[in-house]
Amino acid sequence: MPHRSVPHPTAPDESAGGRPADLRPFMAAFPTGVSVVTTLDSDSVPHGLTCTSLASVALEPATLVVCIRAASPTLAVLLAEGHFALNLLHERARGTSDLFASGAPDRFDRVEWRLPLGAGGPHLTADAHAVADCAVVRTVGFGDHTAVFAEVRRVTVRDDRQPLLYGLRRYAPWSAAAAAPQPAARAAVPAALRPATTEGGTRVVR
Repeated sequence: MPHRSVPHPTAPDESAGGRPADLRPFMAAFPTGVSVVTTLDSDSVPHGLTCTSLASVALEPATLVVCIRAASPTLAVLLAEGHFALNLLHERARGTSDLFASGAPDRFDRVEWRLPLGAGGPHLTADAHAVADCAVVRTVGFGDHTAVFAEVRRVTVRDDRQPLLYGLRRYAPWSAAAAAPQPAARAAVPAALRPATTEGGTRVVR
């Protein structure tokens, strides 16, 4: 029977009409942790923003990448100073995520933070379950964002807090996600019922 191509039941190809695809619904379907990027300018004024676009790049040297809106004032400071801290928020820090996403000018007055010796930026001590102090090693501008590649100089982790998650435009605590029932393990198949193979004339049951 000759093969017949069947159209896939998806939205029509927008590229033909010149309208770019909207990536936001796709990325909303990819839940992530939530972080706040923090840094200090030359006058020691703190700057920061909420960021969910984060990935590990390499273990040796320890390198990660964050993608930040090109017009962000925090990005401008981060690039000028060459270092920052990446604060991974715990599941009770939803308010801090919203605060740093809002761009409120007094956001650092409304959270607890400190600057340990050698830190890349302010550590959000009450809201982060892990902090990475980073040095910028490379940047790549693409479209309306800049990818910042950074070498991780130090990592601080708290074991008494769980991560905050974000996806489908809403938050979820890791403890709730991890408490979901796991699929039941498949019962072991008796050896007599397992598929048999033949190797060199010998019947082998795996």
